[in-house]
Amino acid sequence: MNELECIIEARGLSKSYDGHLAVDGLDLVVRPGRVLGLVGPNGAGKTTSMRCMAGIIPASRGSVRIAGADLVADPLGAKRLLAFVPDTPHLFDYLTVEEHLRFMGRIHQIADVEERIDRLLEEFELGERRRHLPGALSRGMKQKVAICIGFLHRPLAIFLDEPLTGLDPAGIRRMREAIARRARDQGAAVVVSSHQLELVEAICDEILIMKAGRRVVQGSLDEIRAQLDGLPENPRLEDIFFRLTEIGEEGA
Repeated sequence: MNELECIIEARGLSKSYDGHLAVDGLDLVVRPGRVLGLVGPNGAGKTTSMRCMAGIIPASRGSVRIAGADLVADPLGAKRLLAFVPDTPHLFDYLTVEEHLRFMGRIHQIADVEERIDRLLEEFELGERRRHLPGALSRGMKQKVAICIGFLHRPLAIFLDEPLTGLDPAGIRRMREAIARRARDQGAAVVVSSHQLELVEAICDEILIMKAGRRVVQGSLDEIRAQLDGLPENPRLEDIFFRLTEIGEEGA
């Protein structure tokens, strides 16, 4: 387990587009070995928040630290420690599955890259596809390749945007296990954004619900349940989600 007290830390994170505030003063902390579920309706600011925290786009205000490295002051140091996997895989048309991974291995200067490649391809059932080009892969297989690329350098901070897109039931189970394994065995801090609330409920230690760019509530499922009145007995995350996103922050 990683000894750092905090791996992902965002303070006052805000992002504006042409005068529209897509993310408004978000505070977020994810500790080693923890999985945070980031949920909200379309347009809530989930993907924008993750892209800012991963350094894909610059924040308008606020700060982000990855394992103590400031994303603005030390962007290379911070980005070496993280992985961001988007909801749509972006692969090179003329690189095979294993060539994608070797290319990433060279970027990160991974000495045992071949061993890591073999393990990942076995974990995600891609061994028989290792010499295939992206054009020969299904949507779900492309998603698995993108996940393997993200996991290859064993990042401390992992951002996954809709990681189950295109996966069949067996793939969904393996993905759930893979996410939990990175947190449990490698001490990674993981942020998962997904509309599949059953996944979030099953694997996440903590949940952050967003609406209109702002945090509505954050905590474990039990902590959130304790804050709310008028819920059905033993409410699931789906019940809480609709309650909070329908009535807004005033009722939280």
